[in-house]
This record gives sequence, C-alpha cells and structure tokens, in this order.
Amino acid sequence: MNTKKITLLLTLLLCSSLLHASPAIQHWQTENGASVYFVPAPELPMVDIQLVFDAGAARDGEQGGLAAMTSAMMDEGAAGLNADQIAEATDSVGAAIGFSAHQDMAVASLRSVTDATLFEPAIALFQDILTQPDFPQEALTRIRKQMLIGLQAKKQQPGAIARDTFMQALYGDHPYGKPSSGNEASLNALTRADLIAYYQRYYVASNATLAIVGDLDRAAAEKLANRLISQLATGDAAPKLPAVSVLKQAHEQRISHPSSQSHLMLGQPGLKRGDKDYFSLYVGNHILGGSGLTSRISNEIREKRGLSYSAYSYFSPMRELGPYILALQTKNASVDEALQVMRETLIEFRDNGPTASELDASKKNITGGFPLRLDSNKKIVGYLAMIGFYQLPLDYLDTFNDNINAVTLEQIKEAYQRRINPDKLVTIIVGGDG
Repeated sequence: MNTKKITLLLTLLLCSSLLHASPAIQHWQTENGASVYFVPAPELPMVDIQLVFDAGAARDGEQGGLAAMTSAMMDEGAAGLNADQIAEATDSVGAAIGFSAHQDMAVASLRSVTDATLFEPAIALFQDILTQPDFPQEALTRIRKQMLIGLQAKKQQPGAIARDTFMQALYGDHPYGKPSSGNEASLNALTRADLIAYYQRYYVASNATLAIVGDLDRAAAEKLANRLISQLATGDAAPKLPAVSVLKQAHEQRISHPSSQSHLMLGQPGLKRGDKDYFSLYVGNHILGGSGLTSRISNEIREKRGLSYSAYSYFSPMRELGPYILALQTKNASVDEALQVMRETLIEFRDNGPTASELDASKKNITGGFPLRLDSNKKIVGYLAMIGFYQLPLDYLDTFNDNINAVTLEQIKEAYQRRINPDKLVTIIVGGDG
C-alpha cells in the first residue's frame, strides 16, 4: 500500500471517529466562583480558551454601547502596555487573543500552542489583559470615533436599519430592544470611569464561565483555570434579566430608503436557551425556512415566484426569549406580494405542519451535518462556552442527534400552534417609498 493510500485510510478512520463521538465534557468550579468546562484534545499541540462574562449589551442600561466599548477597549492597553505592544507580544508567541460583546455575553478568547516557551508568555499576557486593563483615554477617543462612524454607516444600510427597528418594535423597553452599538448621544456620553465601573461590576469570577479545549490533562486544566481566574475579583453574578413579554397585537412599519430592493423582516419573540420546545421548533423551522433552497419559504418565494434570491427564517435563542425572524430582500415593486406569500406560507405550516417526507429529510440533513459543527477545537470551545453560560446539560452534544430524531410531526405542529402567532407579528419593511 503506497503512502497516499495509507494517508487516505488514516484520514477516513479519524473522520469516522469524529462522526460517532462527541467530546466528553468535564466541569468544575474555581474557588472564587467561576464555572469551568473542559475537553481534553491531545491530537494537536494547541489550547483554545473562551472566558465568557454575563456582560453583553443587555447590561447596558441607559448607557447604550457600554458593553461593546468596554470589550473593544480591553486590549487597547493593559498592565502598562499599549495596544501596539500588546499586539507585538501576541504575535511574538504565535497566539491569537480576541474580545467581543454580544447581546447576552462578552467573550475573551485565546488560542496558543502548548510549547511551554510560547504558552507561558501567552497565558501571562492574556491574564494581564483580563485583570489589569488600563482603558487609556486616547484609545477611548479613537474607539468612540470608530463606533460613531459605524453608526453613520448603518444609516446607509437598509438591512441594519430593518434589524434595529425590528428589535426595538419586538422588545420595546426590554434590554433586548436597544441596539448594542448604542446611539450618538449615548456613545458621546460614555467616559473612562463608566468603562472601569462596568468592568469592575461584570468582569468578575462569579459572573464568568471558562471553556478550555486542548492538549492538556485535567490537572493542567485546573491549574490553568485557577491561574486565569484567581486574580479576578470574586464579585457577584449579574441579576436575572426581565422576562420578555409576548406580543399583544400586530405591528407593521415601513421606512423609506433610496435602495433598489426592500428588506423585509417579520417575527415575534421565539425561544430561550434550554427551552422545552427547542428541538420541536428547531426541526420545524429547518423545514419551513432554515434549510436553504430546499425550505418551504425558499421554494414558495424564490423557486415558484422568483420574488427573492434569499428568503429564510430562524430562531435566535438567548438568555430570555430571543427573536424568531422570517426575512427576505425583494424588488420594491414586489414587496407586498412577497410579504403575502411569506405570511401565507407560515400560516399554512403552522396550521398543518410538515409532511413525513419533509421531517425525514430534515432529520437526515441536521444529524448528518452535526459532526461538522465539532470538527475543530475552536468550534468545540464555542459550544462549551454556550453550554456553560446557558447552563445546558453536560450531555447536550452527546444527545443532540437523539433529540433531533425523537421529534415527531405532532410535536412540531403542536409547538408551532402553541408558540407562533401569525396574527401578532412585527413586520418591518425598509426600502423604496416605505
């Protein structure tokens, strides 16, 4: 057997093992209150880390953009190093360090090789940034300017306008209804003291979830977790977010925009992480609008009528009820027809549910593609962070395909009829004369 055939055989064997095995998740808590989730992955001499704080835009309060700006400022200066020095130090050890803020969470990430001569300085640098951010005023001025430019750019993007308007109409005064980027007034009002106060309140051990995947054993992972978390203040977990209210009536808003196409979004509050109806609605939506060109929405709107190149729907689960969104882009002249077809397709699916052949094809598509979601340490660490942050079962990945295969036609129909209300949707259209 030649070398190429041996290589191909080994590759197939490795892929086969990945297809049939989900990572075994280990879990513990540090002494100062952080939850740790760990998967050993000795195949590559690397470690991926995500440290997640309950410090997303939902914690902004009346200071819109505070979570985003705090996250953006974390690696702009720390422990006496400026942004250039941090970047140079990161590059010198071949590491990747990143910070981001989302609706529910703020994420700090590190990827490093495990060679001690590179791993140790990478961890030390990451720890310095996490525990000793300087929030330099000159960087704050620059980041603020960048975010203000971003706000101006959004005004030229009908899709961004539609998204922000949709979320505000859907959630009202709930924290989810406020754009994570803030507005001009809120960004201009933020001070260095605001960022420091936000960091001190939310970037604490009791508010943190640590995910580790890589070439470490349990003892080394525990040592690493203690090292990263020990210098964080213990603090307190963030308070529970308010519940999302169901919509009491339909709402439609049309916004004029000098674009050749209209952006259409309609929907309602949908699912939260750990929702008892998650798998029924997930599989149902995969059939309705989540499976690309083979979905019902795409077939009705694109294939049969040519009204849109891309028409789709999806649930976006969050800590509380995240949005259920149906969306498309179409010519301004055909927006009313496209909206009518979208609504009719949703109503028909809600009333009658999917067919047995649709359900079978959907299950095969979802379960067949599931191993690709776990084909890298980076993807696995993202799942660990999600499982820990939202307190999902440790066997979530092991049982995912079983839960998909257990969904029945009756469960999908019942869940859609109980949870989805086509007569109480928020509808936003941006484009044309509005």
